[in-house]
Amino acid sequence: MNGFLKIEGLAKAYVAARPVFANVSFTLDKGEFVCIIGHSGCGKTTILNVLAGLDRASDGVVLMDGREVAGPSLERGVVFQGHALMPWLTVRQNIAFAVRSRWPDMKADELRAHVEKYVALVGLSAAIDKKPSQLSGGMKQRVGIARAFSIAPKMLLLDEPFGALDALTRGTIQDELMTIVRQTQQTVFMITHDVDEAILLADRILLMSNGNEHEGVYTPGGIAEVVVNPLPRERTRAGLHHLDGYYALRNHIVDFLVTRARAH
Repeated sequence: MNGFLKIEGLAKAYVAARPVFANVSFTLDKGEFVCIIGHSGCGKTTILNVLAGLDRASDGVVLMDGREVAGPSLERGVVFQGHALMPWLTVRQNIAFAVRSRWPDMKADELRAHVEKYVALVGLSAAIDKKPSQLSGGMKQRVGIARAFSIAPKMLLLDEPFGALDALTRGTIQDELMTIVRQTQQTVFMITHDVDEAILLADRILLMSNGNEHEGVYTPGGIAEVVVNPLPRERTRAGLHHLDGYYALRNHIVDFLVTRARAH
């Protein structure tokens, strides 16, 4: 592994003697899609926020492309469960605002073409001049994804971006995300609670345990296991359950979540 992103000895403690997680270390290759799964409270979002430069760890270091992550940067695109669009701007203007932040000297005609390209990638060309209040929840999330990709980040960070969507919309956007990631060879780190979503999208799945106390001894949460997805990378949502190894992989992850992940 080339270790495009390296996380070494990461820890976060709000109470010194009881860190939420500790000794979290893993790497991501360039172009790799990694999902992290665990129960609420294990620290998944905190890890993502540290990778984004939006939070600071109590210990450890994050290196991307050989440089320490010390704050927010346009080199890392972030998509949260809430779309975070500016309600007074249209789809076009929301994305253009991000692009101008990345390339302030881009010419107007080039900017227009660039924005339209990414709006088309998420299937929203017909809604490009609508404001967020005129869009469905799924459409708003598509705008957020288009905005994140439009600034050509070195890495994409996704915090349950489809968690509030209905199953049909979620599936459609998963397909669109897979298509764009394959086209751009984007590096992605994603939080999800959906086991099938992780199996569909990820090259590797990090299984995270909660902190727990047993007989007066506290053990912080952390990465309990790293699962390599053995299924063909060109998998589809419709054909996933027909693939050899799918049920064994799914059962392994569900068994972890039921029997090993949660604090007891």
